[in-house]
Amino acid sequence: MTTAITLSTEEYQALLGEQQRLAHQLRLMTVERDLLKERLDAFLHRLFAAKSEARANPAQRDLFLNEAEALAPQGVPIAEEVTPEAVEVAGHSRQKRGRKPLDPHLPREIVRHELPEAERVCTHDGAYLVEIGTEISEQLDIVPQQVRVIQHHRVKYACPCCDDSIRVTPAPARIIPKGLLTEAALAWVVTAKYQDSLPLYRQAALLGRFGGDLSRTTLAASMVRVGQAVQPVINLLRDHLLDADLILGDETVIQVLKESGRAAQSKSYLWAQMTGSGPPIRLFSYTPGRGGTHAHPLYEGIRSGVALMSDGYEVYNAIAAARGAVHLGCWAHARRYFVEAEAAIPKAARNAQQPATQFITAMSELYAIEAKAKDLSAEQRRQRRQEQSRPVLAKIEGLLLQHLHSVTPGSLLGKALHYLSSQWPKLTRFVDNGAWPIDNNLCENAIRPFVVGRRNWLFCDTVAGAQASANLYSLIETCKANGIEPYAYLVELFRQLPRAKAVEDFEALLPWRLANPTA
Repeated sequence: MTTAITLSTEEYQALLGEQQRLAHQLRLMTVERDLLKERLDAFLHRLFAAKSEARANPAQRDLFLNEAEALAPQGVPIAEEVTPEAVEVAGHSRQKRGRKPLDPHLPREIVRHELPEAERVCTHDGAYLVEIGTEISEQLDIVPQQVRVIQHHRVKYACPCCDDSIRVTPAPARIIPKGLLTEAALAWVVTAKYQDSLPLYRQAALLGRFGGDLSRTTLAASMVRVGQAVQPVINLLRDHLLDADLILGDETVIQVLKESGRAAQSKSYLWAQMTGSGPPIRLFSYTPGRGGTHAHPLYEGIRSGVALMSDGYEVYNAIAAARGAVHLGCWAHARRYFVEAEAAIPKAARNAQQPATQFITAMSELYAIEAKAKDLSAEQRRQRRQEQSRPVLAKIEGLLLQHLHSVTPGSLLGKALHYLSSQWPKLTRFVDNGAWPIDNNLCENAIRPFVVGRRNWLFCDTVAGAQASANLYSLIETCKANGIEPYAYLVELFRQLPRAKAVEDFEALLPWRLANPTA
């Protein structure tokens, strides 16, 4: 039995309005649910999945990360674990496989293996065998750390006729006056921590096994004092960096336990700066915060018109505007957002028509063009970019305009699109100058050793320790960028630094000059 309900016009309109309100609320709840699920999937992906941004599609992975392999001439054998000797076979030539020869510059110790006297007789006619040559094979030997003590005997002199003229040979100048460690020992500790990421407590345990009974506190105090002693060299490196035509910048988190007025859990920052022109310089600076008041002094003194490459952090926009710099955007950062958006898509739904995949494919075309142009001159690279990169940029811009306002802004894809849109003028400037890079990966690579080391030593105890670490990281990474062995450079630097007085003396101690006296 059906019961009829009579409603007035006002009641009917009210019910329709309530129905629309509930439907709208349901849609909002559905969107919120989808966003939360996407955020959870992204978090789980960052927590458990591989950190690489390489694509699952082999073709796209080759375009972005394996340009050299993709573009190498086909049929060329890989020079891996081979000797230079070639084997001629009818129809083709191939390399003879075998073990790679050991470095000819390594010291050699010859061990002769001779037959016993009783076996040096010919079995046919009884004649005594004579030496006609040797069969040579080589093994790599490793001598473990050797800890020794250097005794300094300062000779005392006296007058044989009176007791009023006694003289003692003065102590040699040291980078740490009255320091316990020699310059070579200091260089070993510095490179072990800042190049090999070996925490000081492990170094103390390692040295203890060889008789070097040193506490971690002694090593830490030595690192702080030597980090402060190299400050004049760091100041000169900064002067050269600010004179460069291209500067790249980035920053990462560092924790300092004992900082006045701040909790031990507070975040501090290590800023990385590097040159893209002139002598390669990698400079690190510690600040207690990330705001403009901390960042602006690091770029004080750059010339107007200098190119500044960075990510999308707003502080860099203010720095570029205040200094009159040409601000360049990083395509690797823009691409990273789309990689995260693509990773959140269920595998069953992934295909080439997904917007995130379309953007990544187009960006990979930009990197393929860069890979082919990497050996060209700056002017040739600029022409190549004008001819080939501009059409790709136009395609990416078309995709951006198509999807920007049709995707939920709070979603991963929406965030990627809005980041790309906000950075677009900076991202497209690289085509106007062949000397400008397409991304900030060089600076990220320079900061990576610090991030790896931070996983081992976790934090800095004091502000002085953080500043010293920044200085020593700067020297290590600048040496590596110039193709100089950091340990050898630091030994020579620590020996000569105490005798430097004038600016010219400190200039001579810069990595590319100390390692190359004719520079």
